[in-house]
This record gives sequence, structure tokens and C-alpha cells, in this order.
Amino acid sequence: MIAIGCIADDFTGGSDVAAALRRSGLSVALLFDAPDEETVAPEVDAVVIALKTRTVPVEDAVARSLAALAWLRAGDVERVYFKYCSTFDSTDEGNIGPVTDALLDALGEPTTVICPASPEHGRTTYLGHLFVGDRLLSESPMRHHPLTPMTDPDLVRVLQRQTTGVVGALPLSTITEGSGAVMVALKAHAAAGVRHVVADAVRDTDLLAIAEGATDLRLLTGGAGLAGAAGAVAAAGSRTSTPAGELPAGPGVVLAGSCSAATLAQVAAAAEVMPSYRLDPTLTPDPAEMLASATEWLTGHLGESPVLVYSSAGPEERELAKAAMGAETSSILERTLGSLARTATHRGARRIVVAGGETSGAVVQALGVRSVLVDHEADRGVPWCLADEGLALLLKSGNFGTEDLLVRAAGAEA
Repeated sequence: MIAIGCIADDFTGGSDVAAALRRSGLSVALLFDAPDEETVAPEVDAVVIALKTRTVPVEDAVARSLAALAWLRAGDVERVYFKYCSTFDSTDEGNIGPVTDALLDALGEPTTVICPASPEHGRTTYLGHLFVGDRLLSESPMRHHPLTPMTDPDLVRVLQRQTTGVVGALPLSTITEGSGAVMVALKAHAAAGVRHVVADAVRDTDLLAIAEGATDLRLLTGGAGLAGAAGAVAAAGSRTSTPAGELPAGPGVVLAGSCSAATLAQVAAAAEVMPSYRLDPTLTPDPAEMLASATEWLTGHLGESPVLVYSSAGPEERELAKAAMGAETSSILERTLGSLARTATHRGARRIVVAGGETSGAVVQALGVRSVLVDHEADRGVPWCLADEGLALLLKSGNFGTEDLLVRAAGAEA
């Protein structure tokens, strides 16, 4: 029986939550896209199904999430967790609210918790408002996100625009009273018809109180922080995680598409110590020419040393790129990096490091990888994932990792 079955709305989010569950003491498998009915559930404590649904149309996100839920329920999962970003990445239409509503309906559950907070990464919620470090979400770099700009920090208000269900709040004053107070408050919300309960959390102990107080709920939702707390509750007295595995020998290939400030700094650090190539639509606006040029460079430089190929760029460069290549620039760049990953593995690369959620989705799909075992973390929330083909993948969320992460992961320590 699977203790926790998690549905993540992007591939790096799936990697992040899988790392949190493994860290809590559970053995974890990470599956990419909803498996078909014939796929046998792996013999692990927790299964994470990583989808690419964060920015797709609402109907597609709901359908794919329900397909993942159906497979988990067929595997007799005890508890379901819907994982989204700790910065609540979404639009006024969704997809967090609609997917949560669909999962609640399918499970026949009246209420769930909404908790994106991840205190260890500086994502905290207070009075229903989401903070990134010491700034409100709306004042953080997330306000400039190219796909899901977050300009409203009030999660109750944001979520209410995405659902017809009643949205309520679980304040920090209740959570600090402990799990018993949390349980009483959640039951009161359910009795009052509240469908989504936005929970404050500023410390890891708050997440544990929420997880312990919500044991009666079959569905929880949030970031990797609450998932890790729920994993710790499930793993209590039954630690079954496996020791760190051995990574394939040889240098790595780094493919970066994220435009977050953290990734830009990591790309700059990597470019100082390894051969690098930038995908620049202002120089090669034709997609076929861009792929051909990048492939020629990659095959010419792929050898004993790690290499870096990136499209990561600042706001002004992104605007220039879009003017040169058109509205589909982001998708074209993702597909190009995916194709380059396939070329690299065909030429013997066994360690692929990817920066960015959408880029990770494109790379995994291009490689045809369907499932991996989650191994040790290169940085907090960034685990190595081992595929059957002797391939190791590191799928990094844009905002995660220290400045030298790409250098270390690729094996190019200065």
C-alpha cells in the first residue's frame, strides 16, 4: 500500500516534493505523466506523479490530474497530496483552484488545506498573505514571471477567483496552539461549508502541526514543506528510505531555461568554468537554424568536460527574444533544449542537469523517461533521480540551489 500519493503540477515541483518525502524517511518513486492502467505501482512508500499542468488550459490540467488520481486510487493509496509551487504560481483562472476542486469531488471530500509555505526556502504565509523572504509575493521577483506573474499576495483572494467554493483561513494563532487546535478548526470549517482552508505557516513546526491536525483529511495541498511534514507523520516508527546511490561516471550536461534570479546567477557561475552556448533568438530567430547551430556546437564540445547550454535571460533580453522569434519563443526554446538533451544522451552523456520547471518537462519528455527512483539531494529540494537506463537526472526548480549548484552537479568544480 502506498502511504502517500502525490500529484505535482510540474516536473521540478515533482522532484522537489519527492526529495521532501524521501528526507522524511520514506522511499520514493517519481513518475513523469500519469501512468497507464497496466503500469504496476512500484514497491515504495510514496509515489509522486509529476505532470506538466501548471500553465496548460484549465480543462487539460483537471483531466490530467484526475487521470493521475485514478491510477493512485487503483494502487490503494492512503492519502493524496496535490503539490504546487511555494509561490502559488497560477493565473486568475487556475489551475490550483480548479484542480483542487476536481480532486475533492473525485474523492468525495468536503474540505482541504491550502498551504504553499516552505519556511526553509523563505516562503511563509501570515494572515493569509504569502511572503518571499521579507517581502510580499507581489513585491518579489515573481511579479515579473513570464508565464504566471504573481501580483496579489492575498492567497484567500487569489484562490477565491479560481473557485466557486468557499475559501477560509487557518490563522497562525490557532496553529501555534498545536495539532489538536488545528484538527478542531478544520472540522469547524468543514461543518461551515468551507472548501479551501488557507493555512498560515512561518516555521517548520507550524507545518508539522498542520500535518498532524489534518490526518482526517484524505486530500492535502501545498508546497514541498507540508508534504515533508505529512511524510514525517506517515514515516513515524517506520523508516525505510534507502542509502544514497552512485551516480554514473563522467561529466554532465547542463541545460538551463529558467529565467529566475537564482538560475541566472548559477548560469553565470557555470559559464566561468565550462564551455557554454547561449540560445539567442535575436541572433538565430529561425527555430530550425537555432537547433542546428546548437546541435553542431554541442557535438563539437561534448567530451570529457561538462558543457552548458542555456536560454536563461533577464527581462529586457526576453522581450528582445520574443520580438525576434514571436509569441511561441518560450515553447521553442524548451523544445530546443529537449532535443539537445536527446542528442547528448545518444552521444554518451549519462548525467543531465536541468534548470527550470518547463525546461525539465521538455527534457524528460524528449528523453522518454517515464519513472525514476529518487536519490540523495545535491541541494535542498534538488534530488538526483536515477533512471533504469543508467541515466541520472537533476531537475532544478528555477529559484532553488546555491550559486555553485550547476558547477557541482555537472562535475566541474573549479
